[in-house]
Amino acid sequence: MISGVNHITLAVSDLDRSFRFYADVLGCRPVARWDRGAYLLAGDLWLALIVDDKVRAAVSPDYTHIALSCPADAYAALVRRLEAVGSTPWSENRSEGASYYFADPDGHKLELHVGDLESRLRHMRTEPWTEIAFF
Repeated sequence: MISGVNHITLAVSDLDRSFRFYADVLGCRPVARWDRGAYLLAGDLWLALIVDDKVRAAVSPDYTHIALSCPADAYAALVRRLEAVGSTPWSENRSEGASYYFADPDGHKLELHVGDLESRLRHMRTEPWTEIAFF
């Protein structure tokens, strides 16, 4: 049985560009950096950036993405910062809570989200998307 998500590794084409994006734009805390990689913290999440010559050049067409938590009072400023650096939006928000869907410099799909699982479940109990079972 697993006990949680240990870390997320993202393949990047340009370590300097990605490091600046995650540290300076998103505010992740740098922990370590070497010639082909870096470790940062996004809250308590260990994020690894690793240079990979096979990194894709475009945003994937499916809905798979990583949602990053953001406090409500920081959301608008962070969205403005993402827009100012030309992040690529890939979806409109259709769910509970403020969300901004964007891609990082290598096309990894991310979401900036205000809310948590409990707020999502409360919303789904009052406005269910379809017939739903809660466990």
